[in-house]
Amino acid sequence: MVAPDTAGATIDDSPLAPSAVSRLVDLNVDPPFPNSGRFRVAQLLADPAFRATFHPRVASTTLALAWVAAGRYAGYVTDGQLSGSVHFSSGIALCQAAGCVVTGLRGQPLYKGIGGLVAAADQPTHAAILAVIDRQFGS
Repeated sequence: MVAPDTAGATIDDSPLAPSAVSRLVDLNVDPPFPNSGRFRVAQLLADPAFRATFHPRVASTTLALAWVAAGRYAGYVTDGQLSGSVHFSSGIALCQAAGCVVTGLRGQPLYKGIGGLVAAADQPTHAAILAVIDRQFGS
């Protein structure tokens, strides 16, 4: 996979094409949990609305970000402060180059506010994931 500066991300000379068709959303349930007083990624697994809309998967690898960028997964959610994290930087860059919607946990710009990460194949998927997250935060 290559993520050039302007041409977008490619694999075998074909552009990556994020897609939400699979409805798979990877959830990273490993610590740390800096927002645990208000939000826990693991609670998305038990949320009826989340399960009705998406097919959750649990993994503790940012390889799932590449799957989102390549159109195999609809989204990825994790909590935590990611600024400067070597574990997330390449996956985030790949998602951005492929055209995914990538924000912090509350839809804020990356590395701002409460942190976290929501990467989604498209805007409707991103909005649907944020709606479930917002319910945990009470907004």
